[in-house]
Amino acid sequence: MSAPARAWSVRRPQVLRVLWLTLVWILLWGTFSWANLIGGLVVAVGVLVVFPLPAVTSGGRVRPLALLRVVLDVARDLAVSSVQVAWQSVRPGPPIRSSIVAVEVPDDSELLMALLVECLSLVPGSVVVEASAAERTLWAHVLGVEDDAGVERFRRQVSRLVTDLMAAGVHRVRVEPEHSGRSGAGTDPRDDPDEEGPR
Repeated sequence: MSAPARAWSVRRPQVLRVLWLTLVWILLWGTFSWANLIGGLVVAVGVLVVFPLPAVTSGGRVRPLALLRVVLDVARDLAVSSVQVAWQSVRPGPPIRSSIVAVEVPDDSELLMALLVECLSLVPGSVVVEASAAERTLWAHVLGVEDDAGVERFRRQVSRLVTDLMAAGVHRVRVEPEHSGRSGAGTDPRDDPDEEGPR
């Protein structure tokens, strides 16, 4: 790769962030003008200087077709869960029970965990109450789960989402650690020998 190409690959994320923040600024004002454009550029640069974002690395490209499958899966879960929650709300009988379900995730990617939490939160009947990428576990409050079969059904739903997200390659996107110069340091605190583990 030539020197200009390497320089552009380094600066491209910052340029894209400036353009994105400028667009948000213009949309907030509601009208396009040169004053809003210049003001948005100044504000965007100022925000990125005062609040710099961490460096992000990727071991591969995100696959758009696989992401489309994630969107379709979430849309299907959304439709099915909406009908189930609506029926549970009007059906006669005893009050509906719910459970806190712990689900293990096979990777410690923060982006994978964030997208998984967002997808599950969009679906009626499930709310993620806690998630830890380092521990590779999330805990969700799930409506209508009254027995082991319901727990396993929800875990299969999460497993399917995780498989689709990993097929899209989102788990390869990593935030570089603050002390990136240390040999062997990773995104997982357990990789840092100076960090104390849970007691």
